Amino acid sequence: MAFAAKQPIGSNVAAPVDSGISSSEVVLSVQAVTKKIRGRSIIRGISFDIGAGEIFGFLGPNGSGKTTTIRMLVDLIRPTSGEIYICGHQVQREPEEALRHVGCIVENPEMYSYLTGWENLEHFARMQEGIDAARIAEVVEIVGMDNRIHDKVKTYSLGMRQRLGIAQALLGRPKLLILDEPTNGLDPKGIKELREFIRTLAEQGMSLFISSHLLSEIQLMCDRVAIISKGELLAVGSVEELLSQRGAYVIWQFDNREAGVRILRELEHVSIVPEQEQHIDESVLALLPGAVITSMPQERIADTVERLTRSGIGITAVQKVAPTLEELFITMTEGDVVE
Repeated sequence: MAFAAKQPIGSNVAAPVDSGISSSEVVLSVQAVTKKIRGRSIIRGISFDIGAGEIFGFLGPNGSGKTTTIRMLVDLIRPTSGEIYICGHQVQREPEEALRHVGCIVENPEMYSYLTGWENLEHFARMQEGIDAARIAEVVEIVGMDNRIHDKVKTYSLGMRQRLGIAQALLGRPKLLILDEPTNGLDPKGIKELREFIRTLAEQGMSLFISSHLLSEIQLMCDRVAIISKGELLAVGSVEELLSQRGAYVIWQFDNREAGVRILRELEHVSIVPEQEQHIDESVLALLPGAVITSMPQERIADTVERLTRSGIGITAVQKVAPTLEELFITMTEGDVVE
């Protein structure tokens, strides 16, 4: 049962802007937003924009303020200060105008299990203007549920319920789709199909705001990401930009590890990374017994190899390993668990 988007969605709209995105392309603008609850700061002046057709990942540990932020975006709670604009409409002053451009699944999609999937969509369609049976049929085809849409929801798997939730969120032809943990309940094949489906929606002009605990999927799926911890944004940018700031590790294997380490320590441009600071996938390290992890300029690898060989050190392997988004996240948030 594959996702297969086919309908053109949305158009570029204007909104305030606080980043490098053109104001004619901004769909969501979050500007210096704070939230205090019983005198405690939950969100501390966060700002970011999302452009038309952009897939934006939102990552945060437990208690970071990620869910609070999402609830403010859809006016379930109000910020203490700052402003949120959707398609140029200030959410707190013009909630109806702003939110008619939004489709959203916050946490788990809630459906009536005793009704069929189609009946659930009919129920939600009655809450919006201009949603007829033809539009319901369109979204059912988009999420690939043609064969099961007339079965009762209580017979659906978690993955099928997630698809039905996305179908419900698409009914109103939103320009911004907010998905909280959209891969819940999906097997690897379903996750891949969802990733391709989300990319298709973005190519048709829809903006997507996605939170997920599957950081590898966010890395594959998103154009830009924001990392939030303790209510503050630690970083916002493209995955490539953020990872390039961390630099790659250079991993060495020697026929005489002790001698190789001694030479590396003599080189000013090489830093040996302590084991407790190594944020490399364990499956990679398992294939490199006795590896020495270093941080160094990539352009110095060749002359470092020459220096080692002149000293009689046998190099059995040398390779560059780029950090992953998960490793960057762990480093920036001090190992907290993702929500």
